[in-house]
Amino acid sequence: MCEHTFVRWDNLRIDGEEHASLPGYREPAVVRHFDAPEALDTRFYEVRAKSALNKVPERSRMPFRWTINPYRGCAHACVYCMDGETPILMADGRSRPLADLAAGDRIYGTVQDGSHRRFALTEVRAHWSTVKPAHRITLSDGTELVASGDHRFLTSRGWKYVTGAEQGAGRRPHLTPGIRLIGVGGFAADPATTDDYRRGYLCGLIRGDGHLGSSTYEGRGRANGDVHLRLALADEEALDRAREYLAAAGVAVVPFAFAVAGERRRGMGAIRASARGTVDAVRELIRWPLSPRDDWRKGFLAGIFDADGACSRGVLRISNSDPVIVGWTTSSLARLGFDAVVEHRRPANGLQTVRVRGGLAERMRFFHLTDPAITRKRRIVGDALKVAAATEVVGVERLGTSMRLYDITTGTGDFISNGVVSHNCFARPTHTYLDMNAGRDFEREIVVKVNAPEVLRAELARPSWKREHVAMGTNTDPYQWVEGRYKLMRGIWEALRDHANPCSVLTKSPLLLRDLDLMLEIAHVTDVAANLSIPTMDEKPWRASEPHTPNPRARMEAVAELNRAGIPTGILVAPLMPGINDHPRQVERILEAAAEAGAVGVSGIALHLRGEVRHIFMEWLRSYRPDLVKRYEELYRRGAYAPREEQDRLRRLLRTTRPRAGREPPRRSPADSRGVRREAPGMPGDRPAPGTGAARPDMRPVRAGRQEALF
Repeated sequence: MCEHTFVRWDNLRIDGEEHASLPGYREPAVVRHFDAPEALDTRFYEVRAKSALNKVPERSRMPFRWTINPYRGCAHACVYCMDGETPILMADGRSRPLADLAAGDRIYGTVQDGSHRRFALTEVRAHWSTVKPAHRITLSDGTELVASGDHRFLTSRGWKYVTGAEQGAGRRPHLTPGIRLIGVGGFAADPATTDDYRRGYLCGLIRGDGHLGSSTYEGRGRANGDVHLRLALADEEALDRAREYLAAAGVAVVPFAFAVAGERRRGMGAIRASARGTVDAVRELIRWPLSPRDDWRKGFLAGIFDADGACSRGVLRISNSDPVIVGWTTSSLARLGFDAVVEHRRPANGLQTVRVRGGLAERMRFFHLTDPAITRKRRIVGDALKVAAATEVVGVERLGTSMRLYDITTGTGDFISNGVVSHNCFARPTHTYLDMNAGRDFEREIVVKVNAPEVLRAELARPSWKREHVAMGTNTDPYQWVEGRYKLMRGIWEALRDHANPCSVLTKSPLLLRDLDLMLEIAHVTDVAANLSIPTMDEKPWRASEPHTPNPRARMEAVAELNRAGIPTGILVAPLMPGINDHPRQVERILEAAAEAGAVGVSGIALHLRGEVRHIFMEWLRSYRPDLVKRYEELYRRGAYAPREEQDRLRRLLRTTRPRAGREPPRRSPADSRGVRREAPGMPGDRPAPGTGAARPDMRPVRAGRQEALF
């Protein structure tokens, strides 16, 4: 049995023992306070856990199967969260990065309906992440998906893991070249909201469904006068976007009720402007361009679809009687690679209909590439999923490095990731399951599983245990400062060593070095790896955003020491915050330090502000950098996520920034003499980076003087 159980701190205890009940624990918890600077205003609940190994159900696709968390709650918690990249199909028809999802979000999943699998709306029930060895799956249309070997996709032959073996202990259904995934293929990138896009959208919407000019009217209870712009629609989403884009161009409009809803008709809202100079300003905004850019064409197609488009019975159509508008519609579709045909029905009013061919895959590409505002027209509930030629697996390759990987639990048991059906996983309970909140309680109400080492040792000794990889730090930091008192990790490492069990750890603390001797002993008998989270090397932003965490230079020194000793260790630059730690020189410093430390990988993820975190972060920003408040309010005015172009800019930093020449990292001592395995088996933690997009950035580790981001 392990000797390192827990330290009572009797000389530091400042009050008598209390007892409390916590959901999930039969025995009452011993509640302690300690007279130590770092422990002030913190309560520690000492509990005796029934198990140390937490298992994810067999049916899940979670990037790790087993995890150990000796502490619940974390004193290293910061004022921000992280985001990701892999696009997930949302209920409004748009996509959002997987790591940016939250419990309660509405997304698309699928349901089996007889012989068909159909799209259905579902809800995200839980969300989490870890770091695992990554694999790239390449499809015939060029789409590249990055996932762990345990991830499962729906194929024409049923659910299959990313990797597996044909025989032996690792035998399981897995992806092979030639097999086809179920889905529409990779999502198109969302359009950038540029000035050209806004002009194009207004052109399509106003020319398609608006009235621009001068007229007089008389009516009871209404004043006579000129009306220069009027746009009436039944869908407020398009009106709201038009108002926003007009305001950005300096055109003020007034909303009003155009038609009251009846039993068989929808109400209509409208906007209008009556200033005499408005008509000229709007005419300038919507004039036909001589040489339109693609952004303008995307905006135009979104606007004309909102005005005159429809999508019913699996067919996307845009109808208009103006041959000029029809011409611009067909030319813009052709420019963007769509196969469209004009249906000549020769009605009396000259109405012509442009139909987009190619089925569901092309409809989805149209929606994502152009981004119409009206979500009801983008609904695909009940549409059947089919096998597309574009989703044939071309190859599956191991990237040779570990990456941040994410997962969710949904109501349907699956979700749509970058156009294909992915299996859903089961999430572990969070701090809220203890009847505590996820905010301050997570930082100041720490549950300590005092018997974790002994329980783990007993579990690893069971004949049924298969020595599967165990991830530490997947929920809370196992090396938060309280570990220096309780010393639970020593006993956990010893148990893993004695049973030659593969393992990995993520932390923000160089306290990990205390246990280097045990990690090296583990490395002689199995795989072990580490990862440290380091968002900046500059002291001011570190002290402001992570005041309770160890100095980033100490963390980087720990990375160097671990790699010199032969323990493969990487770095997470997380989060990247606009105006705070995203200057190229700041990034250059951390990349230089990473190279010198011999980091096996560097990944970066961008800031997102969800729920209560937004309020906490903005309060912090007002005191730390009041000059950035307006910028952040603009960046995050639509929700928790910065605009896609800003996310792309931040993610490019680690790919484009290069350290100054003349600085070569020191050579690491060869590991073979110690029997250390150089491939990292996985470094779990709390969040690939910003899960991602169809255009995948390079995924290669930092080595010998060159730095490349792991996204």
